[in-house]
Amino acid sequence: MSVRSSFVVFSFFFLVTIASSISQAEALSIGGFEHHEIPVPVVGPESVAFDCSGAAYVGVADGRIFKWLGGQYGWAEFATTSPSRPRGLCDGSTNKDNEPTCGRPLGLKFHPTTCELYIADAYFGLLKTGPNGGIAQQLATSAEGIPFGFTNSVDINPVTGMVYFTDTSTVYQRRNWESSFNTGDKTGRLMRYNPSGNYVEVLLRGLSFANGVAVSLDGNFVLVTQTTSKNILRYWVRGPRATNSGVGELFAQTQGFPDNINRNINGEFWVAENSDGRGEAAKFDAYGNFMEALDGLNPISHAQEFHHNLWIGSIVNPFVGVVRNIY
Repeated sequence: MSVRSSFVVFSFFFLVTIASSISQAEALSIGGFEHHEIPVPVVGPESVAFDCSGAAYVGVADGRIFKWLGGQYGWAEFATTSPSRPRGLCDGSTNKDNEPTCGRPLGLKFHPTTCELYIADAYFGLLKTGPNGGIAQQLATSAEGIPFGFTNSVDINPVTGMVYFTDTSTVYQRRNWESSFNTGDKTGRLMRYNPSGNYVEVLLRGLSFANGVAVSLDGNFVLVTQTTSKNILRYWVRGPRATNSGVGELFAQTQGFPDNINRNINGEFWVAENSDGRGEAAKFDAYGNFMEALDGLNPISHAQEFHHNLWIGSIVNPFVGVVRNIY
C-alpha cells in the first residue's frame, strides 16, 4: 500500500459472507484493493467490534447493537443500551432528539478474557453486556461528581484488563456535538474503569473533543484523539514512565480531524480522519510515526484491521465498509 495512496470509493452495495474471510463473489478492485459494503439495518455504524469468536458487531443510530451472522442470515439484534427503550419510537429512528431515550452506542470493545462487550453510549455512559447480549448493564455515568455528557470511545488494556474510555464533553451532548466543535470546548476527559473495584479514575482533563482511545500492545500507554486539535495524545499507565500527573504528551499530529483509533496485532494504530467532507484511514507506528494511509473515502469514524482486512465505520453511512487484503 503506497503512502497516502488514493482510491475512489463509489456507492455500491455488496452482501458478503463472512466466516474466516469475506466472500470474493462480488467485489470491485479499486486501486488494487477489493472494497465491500455490507448494508446495516439502520444508518450510522460508528464503530466495529469483534467478539472472542471473530464475529463482527456494530452500534447504530436507533440505539441498537447488531451482530453479523454472515451473508445467509445477515444482521441480528444483539443488545440495547437504554433501560426503557420504546420500540415504536426508537426502532429505525435517525432523529438525534430521540437519542437520549433510545440510546446511541458509539464505542464497542470485547474483553479478550471474559468475552463481555463493553459499550460507550453517548447518553447512558459506560456499560457492558455478557456474550449473549440483551439490555446492557450500566457501570458508570459520572466521575469526580461530574456526569458524563458525551461518552464516546472505549478500549481494554490487553495486559491488565483495565477499561479506558472518553467523555467528549461535560457541557454538550452528542446531539449538539457541533456546538462543542465550534466553540472550542475543552471539557473532554480520558478515564479508566477498574472492573474488579467498580470505580472510575480521571486520567486527563481539559481535552479538546476527546474522541477515540486505544491502548498499546504492551499495555504501557493509552492514546486519545483530540478531534478539534487534530492530534493524538499519549498517557503512560504502566512501566517506568507511568505517571499520575494528569498531563499527556503529544504522540502525533493528524492531517484531518481524528475520530476513532484502533491498534492492530503488530502494535500499530489506524486512525479514522476527516477533512473537507472526505475521509481517510491513516496508519501510525507505536512511536507516533506516520506510515501510510488510504484516502478518498466517504466520511468515516472508524478504521480497524482484522485478519488482514480493514473494516470501516461511519456515523453517516448505511453500511460497513471492508477493504480486503491490505497487506
